[in-house]
Amino acid sequence: MARRRTPEPAPTPAPVPAPPSREETIGHGLSWTARWSLRFVGIALGLVLVGLVIKYAWVIIFPVLMALILCTVLAPVASFLRRRLRFPNALAAGVTVLGAILVVVGVGYTIAPSVASQGGDIVDSASEGLQHVQDWVQSSDFVSKEQIDAGLQGLQEKLTGSAGTIASGVLVGVSAITNGLVNLVLVLILTFLFVKDGSRFLPWVRRLAGPTAGRHLAEVGDRAWATLGGFIRTQALVSLIDAVLIGGGLLLIGVPLAIPLAVLTFFAGFVPIVGAFVAGSIAVLIALVSNGPTGALLALALIVAVQQVEGNVLSPILQSKSMNLHAAVVLLAVTLGGTLFGISGAFLAVPVTAVLAVVVRYLDEVVDARTRSGVAPRPSGD
Repeated sequence: MARRRTPEPAPTPAPVPAPPSREETIGHGLSWTARWSLRFVGIALGLVLVGLVIKYAWVIIFPVLMALILCTVLAPVASFLRRRLRFPNALAAGVTVLGAILVVVGVGYTIAPSVASQGGDIVDSASEGLQHVQDWVQSSDFVSKEQIDAGLQGLQEKLTGSAGTIASGVLVGVSAITNGLVNLVLVLILTFLFVKDGSRFLPWVRRLAGPTAGRHLAEVGDRAWATLGGFIRTQALVSLIDAVLIGGGLLLIGVPLAIPLAVLTFFAGFVPIVGAFVAGSIAVLIALVSNGPTGALLALALIVAVQQVEGNVLSPILQSKSMNLHAAVVLLAVTLGGTLFGISGAFLAVPVTAVLAVVVRYLDEVVDARTRSGVAPRPSGD
């Protein structure tokens, strides 16, 4: 006879936890705030330390950054020479860097005669304009001739008394030129080395950091390199269009030094917003001195029109894929870079900000992937 199975007792329901008290809730919130406050303080101290390191090591960091930017432009040429013409790495890098130097020297040699021939005319026009202003002031009732002579005498005395300051300024200028030449040579040497051996860097990072960290570092490096190269090429295209339009317009208006001003516009375009303003101001000033108020107004209208087309049409279309940075971020980056490190900081502010944005976006992808599935995204190279 089969034995009856004893029915199992019904499971007792789990006790419902009591809701936390107000004291526990407030204490938990304060603990969370304290932990994150300490983390923010640590991050702030780390950023301050990084800023101090950059400040005192800027003499080394600046040539490295400039060489990296040049390398993004020259590396495709060297790669073409290696792949198609079978050049060795050193020969391809040397030919590429030497060719770039010859191009820059050729541009300078081309515009130097016009600067030399028309520069004297501009100085004469400026002197005549100042003489006209002085004659008008003397003929008017606003200022008497005695007051003008007294003002000129006071200015001459100030200049005479500032001879020591002027001499020290000349020495500072000579020192700055010397440092600039040293930096130029260092940038060229680093550019040659980066173009020659740059392809070995990311594989070395992967081996050094290990399979997990190395793949993320390599992926960030690939993305940063692509963003930096895209920014430089896009900005070069936008600057070239600006230079052609402004230079052609200045030629039609009859402004002297139109070609050198176009070259200045091209290079100033690599400093967004601020560079265009400086180059445009110089062009309008030369037009005012040489062509009078009408020519200056025409030059101003031309430059404003070209900058509007660039800012509202060219840059949004061409740079949306390469940088994806808001205009306010660009302006703040240029202002901060120029304030901390001068012209060099303003020039490097946007590409450095674009690279930092790449790092932040990749970290955001990692956080999102781990939040959704607990697995970090695998870089595209794996």
